[in-house]
Amino acid sequence: MISVDICICTFRRPFLAETLRSVAALAIEDVAVRVIIADNDASASARDLVAAVERDFPWPITYVHAPAANICIARNACLDVASADYVAFIDDDETVSPQWLVELLDTARLTRADAVLGPVHAVYDARTPEWMVEGDFHSTLPVVVNGAIRTGYTCNVLIRRVAPFAALRFDLALGRSGGEDTDYFYRLTALGGTIAEAPDALVYEPVPAERAAMAWLIRRRLRMGQTHGMLVRGARLPAAAIAVAKAGYCVAMTGMTAFSPIGRRKNLLRAVLHMGVVGGIMGVRQAVHYGDGASRQAPNSP
Repeated sequence: MISVDICICTFRRPFLAETLRSVAALAIEDVAVRVIIADNDASASARDLVAAVERDFPWPITYVHAPAANICIARNACLDVASADYVAFIDDDETVSPQWLVELLDTARLTRADAVLGPVHAVYDARTPEWMVEGDFHSTLPVVVNGAIRTGYTCNVLIRRVAPFAALRFDLALGRSGGEDTDYFYRLTALGGTIAEAPDALVYEPVPAERAAMAWLIRRRLRMGQTHGMLVRGARLPAAAIAVAKAGYCVAMTGMTAFSPIGRRKNLLRAVLHMGVVGGIMGVRQAVHYGDGASRQAPNSP
């Protein structure tokens, strides 16, 4: 029987109860499931919530206290405890669809990929600006470059636990700024690992009011660009020159699409992304996006 450890890192987020309810409703047979909760708060604030949910939960739950305020500590704690054939990661502000795990596992079997990514669909409320809903700026999808997926994310992923990938861990130096998942999957593919996409392995993430703003999107794209720039290997100056050129093109396109509420914003965010790449290549320090300092800078998910 195939076994899966579903890993959820949490940091002071009561929505975790909704996440676990959706996991409990999974339509899955002939799979041994366990849920691992890694609590990244110094005060172990999720312990009571997990204990209450565990009483009626259909599968075992392993609670791990993994302080403090560094998401990589929590993610690595999940990997250290995991013993299944696969580990799956979702976030503590998401809910999964009933067929989520089936779709991930089916894709893993069919493609023999070492990691399988599913989409994360943003859920907007009635107060969200119309341009943001229509442009769907918050959903997360795999990025295909030249026919291949080179990196990934941990908000919806299944990872095969085989050598040499089972030994990979998340970089603690990135655990408060973000980009640790991008770095992890770059290293997985550098080791020869392959990443596939399961488009029907759906996960849903509500967009809170503080993220339904252009300023938040700009900060997020800047951080994403900084991460990619930081991970550039080899010819850094040519890479920076290419990123500058791309940023300039996107700025020009922002002006050309000024009439379009969605188009101009998407082009501006692309420009910010490439500017972030330049900053990352040049060693610009990333802001804190996770833990106690995050609320003073840029709210972000773990």
